[in-house]
Amino acid sequence: MPRILILGGGYGALKTALGLQRRLPQGKAHITMISKHDYHYQTTLLHKVAVGTLSARKARIYYRKILDPQKITFIKDKVLEIHPETKNVVCRRTGNYSYDYLVIGLGFKPETFGIKGVDKYTYKLSSLNAALKLTDNIENKFKDFVLTKDPNDLRVIVCGTGFTSIEFAGELATQLDDLCQICGIDRSIPRVICIGRSEEILPVFKKPLADAAKKKLLDLGVEIITGAEVKECKSDGVIIQLCNTDEEKEIKGNTILWGAGVRGSDVIEHSSFTNKRGRIPVDSYLRCFEYPEVFVVGDSALATSKDVIHAPTAQLSAQMGDFVGTYLSNLILGKPNKKDFRFIHRGTMCSIGHTDGVGVVFNKNIKGELAAFMKNTIENRWLLSIGGLPMVFRKGQFRYRTSN
Repeated sequence: MPRILILGGGYGALKTALGLQRRLPQGKAHITMISKHDYHYQTTLLHKVAVGTLSARKARIYYRKILDPQKITFIKDKVLEIHPETKNVVCRRTGNYSYDYLVIGLGFKPETFGIKGVDKYTYKLSSLNAALKLTDNIENKFKDFVLTKDPNDLRVIVCGTGFTSIEFAGELATQLDDLCQICGIDRSIPRVICIGRSEEILPVFKKPLADAAKKKLLDLGVEIITGAEVKECKSDGVIIQLCNTDEEKEIKGNTILWGAGVRGSDVIEHSSFTNKRGRIPVDSYLRCFEYPEVFVVGDSALATSKDVIHAPTAQLSAQMGDFVGTYLSNLILGKPNKKDFRFIHRGTMCSIGHTDGVGVVFNKNIKGELAAFMKNTIENRWLLSIGGLPMVFRKGQFRYRTSN
């Protein structure tokens, strides 16, 4: 019986597991899935968790509730090493695992670019637990302001102007009125400051849509500094340098979110796989070039189409997982695999609070409540694909229900 080992539990790895579960009859393969958490979470909603508009309880989707134990063995453990030469994986608590086929979906880690103070002084939206730490920090800063009277405690600096940073800034800005009212704080004191190296925010969008997002943020009171490079992060702010100049400036704020980039897993980076910043180049079937029995999905994969590298997104990861689940099932059942992987880009959405946003759907620009609705629809479609309608009703994003 072939042994299939799946590392990780994000969009790509989970979709692979569910695809195998659905297509392979019991007893056709020994499937093991290993993840450091016993729950899945939607990384595209971590900004809501960080601000407190989505509860941790609602965000967690436990693997054992959606995986069939008769077909898939789930192990909660941390992967330490991968040895493709011997087809062996080493985990922290449960030891070694051998495989015939390996699926790697170990996710991402923040890219610090070696900038001083990023590791020590900034928060990152890299996991559910990381988002909850930021939630606690923001809540405590507001609650304690009556004692500290330090305006820097209510200044939140967001480093980066991509999706994670903009969605967090927009979500936080929409909640400041309530936070100030609850804590008895003058609304003019809190500030949200976005800093980006690019001259435009959301560079993946064309200028008219990016400008629309910028206007929405400015209307919410978010301050935006573009064309600026973060040189150092400190406990009470950041030092920036305006691009193409030698001018440096210090921006004060006691809470700093780092959202300026991601890279692949350390486990991959320290392995014998050829990789670029923790991401493994793959062929048209999402197999590692050096080891064809190894499949790579999500942020762990460096996938290209017509020499263009795909940017890692949840949408891409999910489609990769679907493909690998189908490919491996056909391989084990002796069916032909005629089609290679083709990413179908269905659209890109960026929320700005729960009821506003901008995006592109099938090459059409949308904004406002329609964009927010489409964002919620995308999140709910993911839940539908992994847990059916009951999952959508329990965990879904709806217009007038956001947290519990």
